[in-house]
Amino acid sequence: MHSFFILFGISIAAGFVGAMAGMGGGVVLIPALTLMHMDIKKAIALSIVSVIATSSGAAAAYVRDRLTNLKVGMFLEMFTIIGAIVGASITVAVNSRWLFILFGAVLLTSWGALLARRNEEWKPVENPDRFSQWLELEGSYPDKAAPGGESEISYRATHAAWGGGLMFIAGLIAGLLGIGAGALKVIIHDMVMGLPPKVSTTTSNLIIGVTALAGTSVYLAQGLIDPGLAAPIILGILTGAFLGTRVLVRLPNQKVRQFFMIVLALLGIEMILRGIRGTL
Repeated sequence: MHSFFILFGISIAAGFVGAMAGMGGGVVLIPALTLMHMDIKKAIALSIVSVIATSSGAAAAYVRDRLTNLKVGMFLEMFTIIGAIVGASITVAVNSRWLFILFGAVLLTSWGALLARRNEEWKPVENPDRFSQWLELEGSYPDKAAPGGESEISYRATHAAWGGGLMFIAGLIAGLLGIGAGALKVIIHDMVMGLPPKVSTTTSNLIIGVTALAGTSVYLAQGLIDPGLAAPIILGILTGAFLGTRVLVRLPNQKVRQFFMIVLALLGIEMILRGIRGTL
């Protein structure tokens, strides 16, 4: 029997990390639940429900603070929804042990891509491609961490077509692993589409909720979601997400990226080691 208060406490931490890094909280929640001897498929199913809660808790605050780009989010959601349904359908049929290794590999791949650009400062896109211009994927946000006080940062997204195709893959992994795949979404926003790190993180939080909703339908149909366990997890995730949003808006872009990388590296290594031990 899993204690309400233990699940609640773990979920607060997961929600905080998820909101800060734009990942949905599943990267913390799934390892924690499996350490409590929960089957990884059930942990993935509960995690994907919690992703909806994280997105709801964080995205509302980010939209209010004008950090989220709604046009970018709504365009990319079309691709992630399809991928999530396909991914969730695969999960119910595969060997659970290999999900640990795949989970860790996804996190470490994301970490490696960001490590290569760890010292790069964000620079605005000067000449977006024609398709991105036609979609009008641009915006601005108030940066409270800017030197000399709050300032308005303007930006334009590029490579929208590439972003859409890669978002299908991110949605596939989200449905497969129940993590929201916010790590991949943030990287696509940042490295492919040229969005500022804060906008990448906050727009990811919006997208992961819709992606998770699509994957949840498959897990519900398979009877893998326990409402009794979902309740404390959702409450904790919402609490942690609220706290995370309050911290993120006051951090500079480089600090947000560094926090994100630390979480990816630690959890990626831990999940791969557990997967290898399970397959021996």
